[in-house]
Amino acid sequence: MTSTPTGPAAYGELRAQLETLTTEAFRPELSEIDRLSTAEIAGIMNGEDASVPAAVAAQVPRIAAAIDATAERMARGGRLIYAGAGTAGRLGVLDASECPPTFNTDPGDVVGLIAGGPAAVVTSIEGAEDREDLAAADLDALGLTADDTVVGVSASGRTPYAIGAVEHARARGALTVGLSCNARSALAAAAEHGIEVVVGPELLTGSTRLKAGTAQKLVLNMLSTITMIRLGKTYGNLMVDVRASNEKLRARSRRIVALATGASDEEIEAALAATDGEVKNAILTLLGSVDGPTAARLLDESHGHLRAALDNSRTP
Repeated sequence: MTSTPTGPAAYGELRAQLETLTTEAFRPELSEIDRLSTAEIAGIMNGEDASVPAAVAAQVPRIAAAIDATAERMARGGRLIYAGAGTAGRLGVLDASECPPTFNTDPGDVVGLIAGGPAAVVTSIEGAEDREDLAAADLDALGLTADDTVVGVSASGRTPYAIGAVEHARARGALTVGLSCNARSALAAAAEHGIEVVVGPELLTGSTRLKAGTAQKLVLNMLSTITMIRLGKTYGNLMVDVRASNEKLRARSRRIVALATGASDEEIEAALAATDGEVKNAILTLLGSVDGPTAARLLDESHGHLRAALDNSRTP
């Protein structure tokens, strides 16, 4: 079991490490922010947040390379696995949990691992983030394969759980991505694809749920969303693989079919009835002039890519 040294010497060493991190830097110009009005503080905070997209933009080439590599592996049956502690772990769990209703993925296709397990999503599990061996055990419990992608997420870039996940995954031949908010981080160095979104010191010293958390959310949005686009989970900018699991999503499903096809309400209802409510299949029956079973076959042959299935439906 990996253990973290304790005592004055160890804490002194860790304090020295933290003092080198941009995300932990103290900003003397904000040392009396508590004396300002609420509106003034809100304005400052909003200005801080506005700087995040530019920091993400600087990493777009690295993000795109990681997405292409991830999509290639997921097309072979691999999974997208996030691993982090605290805020970073919760953001991974959040992104993973939103993929099934948005893209009709299996819950096991995109997975969020958080140091300390599911309970850590709502409760701090002390010491869990310091355990590299916990990350290895969590990945082994998933039956990690070489087709999987593991994304270690850590604002500091030094969190043992995130680094341990990446190192263990890389040793098993899986694709690895390290997402941090400090330059020259250990996490990025450990991963095949290092993404370092340097957002600078926080409004509250060391509170990386702020700009760093926002940056991580933006990058995770890109990783999952664009990967799903590459896998054919959308048609243009329409969520044609949406899972209609409630009234709002059922209404959205009909709107998506209408936007994609321009069909009448009656035609849309008939198409959805013929395809067991599958939006992508319904669109194909309308645009490709095929029946439900044929639509299912064409989509299967095109690995779920609607545009390819449409082209095939029109081939003599």
